[in-house]
Amino acid sequence: MNTEIYLTIILIIMIILALTAIHAKDLLSAVIAQGGIGYGLVICFLLLKAPDLAIVQIVAETITIIIMVAVLHDSTRFEMRCPTCRRDIINLTSALILGATLLYFFVDAISVLPPFGEHTLRMSANYVYDAIEKTGATNLVKGVLWDFRALDTLGEAAVLFTTAMGVLAILRLKGRVKNN
Repeated sequence: MNTEIYLTIILIIMIILALTAIHAKDLLSAVIAQGGIGYGLVICFLLLKAPDLAIVQIVAETITIIIMVAVLHDSTRFEMRCPTCRRDIINLTSALILGATLLYFFVDAISVLPPFGEHTLRMSANYVYDAIEKTGATNLVKGVLWDFRALDTLGEAAVLFTTAMGVLAILRLKGRVKNN
């Protein structure tokens, strides 16, 4: 299939998940829908051939979901249960279908990526062959990261740092609450 068609399908799924998160009666359902949006964004980054952004997004999204589920698990959460309702079966079936759909697109997006080490962008040849000469660095990786892609690297580091600080803040707050 065409990349634009895949992106359109994933974006439609993300919009549906956003509406689900907004209108969910259960907090856990809202968190799971929000996580699906983040993982959909990972697939979009892979389809757009930006695996570095996909890695940052998947790490941040996974950590955020773990924290949110842990907070919901430890908090007092009362749900109204309907013994005659089949909502649990419907929710489980919907989650499995959505997960299978996202997994299909994820696997297909990975298969579209070029083989490891193959240069696909016109700038990659400049990085590989001219970086040492243009930057004066003896380390090619350092020359590319600090001279050519400094702002991109700074942005990715800021996202990971912010996520780590959020985790530490929540864990510290959780520890203080239990001690009091």
